[in-house]
This record gives sequence, C-alpha cells and structure tokens, in this order.
Amino acid sequence: MEDIEQNYLRCFATSAGIAVLKHLRRITIERTLSPGATDAELRGLEAQRALVHQMENMALRGKK
Repeated sequence: MEDIEQNYLRCFATSAGIAVLKHLRRITIERTLSPGATDAELRGLEAQRALVHQMENMALRGKK
C-alpha cells in the first residue's frame, strides 16, 4: 500500500496537484446543498466528498 500512497503524494505535492485538490475540495467538501435537495443529490455529493477525503488521506499517508 505504501507505493500507492507515495504516488498520491507525488501527484498532489506539486503546485498543480495542490491547485487540483483545492478545487476538488471547493466543489465537494465545501459545497452546500439547498434544503430541497433530493436524496439522490445528497448521496451523490457525499460520495464525491468521500472520494476527495480518500485522495487527501492517501497523500498525507505518503508523507509518513
């Protein structure tokens, strides 16, 4: 598993990678939905958030 963690770190440690992660965070984790959001919209956004968190965590684990 360490190899993939190192690859995530290499990918997201560059200035371009940092910009991409910031963008992904902005459009997923920092995004809010209106109270009228459907169940499908909520589930879809939560899945996207989980994926961005996984990517960030893998890059962090690559530092160790």
